[in-house]
Amino acid sequence: MVNETNDHEPETSEFSGSTIDDFLGGAVRLRQPKDGYRVSMDTVMLAATIPAKAGETVIEGGVGSAGAALCLARRVPGVRVHGIDIQRSMLALARENIACNDLQDFVTVANQCVTDLSGPEATFDHVMVNPPYLDQGKAIRPPDRGKGLAHMDSAATLKDWVKFCIYRVKNRGTVSIVYRADRVDELISLLYRRVGDLKILPLWPREGTPAKRVIIQGRKGIHGAATLLPGLALHGEVDRYTPEARRILWDGEALPLQ
Repeated sequence: MVNETNDHEPETSEFSGSTIDDFLGGAVRLRQPKDGYRVSMDTVMLAATIPAKAGETVIEGGVGSAGAALCLARRVPGVRVHGIDIQRSMLALARENIACNDLQDFVTVANQCVTDLSGPEATFDHVMVNPPYLDQGKAIRPPDRGKGLAHMDSAATLKDWVKFCIYRVKNRGTVSIVYRADRVDELISLLYRRVGDLKILPLWPREGTPAKRVIIQGRKGIHGAATLLPGLALHGEVDRYTPEARRILWDGEALPLQ
């Protein structure tokens, strides 16, 4: 994802190398950098949790190559998704992917940082984000610039990402965030008294192993108690993915948090 501005970066999708990858069983085709930030299972899982309906609007902070936005738009016909990102090269790639999937009427992107809270407040039914997982200065930043921006806090902190979510979403609208399991306490503290009725879904690499990621979803202005859900195992002992994960990643099923 994105958290650093560079107004002088040219808007071009030319990378040193790229791949064409299928998502949702080929329902979404995505060109993305071979080296650099690439759409992960976390992103696809996050998109599957959004309880959007046709005619509703969703904003994604740090849209990247538009993987999550396109998966959501394909899964929910008629939903409108708007993504923002600070990397102009990724936005050019996102626009290419939107056109390739013939979803120009339903997915749009713009050059904007999550710290920019100008414009009208509370205009989207849902917001989804996949913030950088690492604190700046507490880990080695990946050498690739795009991957570095995606994985490490820089100009925007986790607090900035939460402020973006709360500012953009309507009252009672959903805020959905995928994040590191070992920083979930920090995230919950930032949502406290602002986003409630939290549903917390651990994503386990395999059954019996600690979760590395969690998806947290709540509603703005609601004060219900938090619920820790049973969780989802992604990989099987024999098969690469569990049947539950395959239904989401390949069949495009929703992942309702309830």
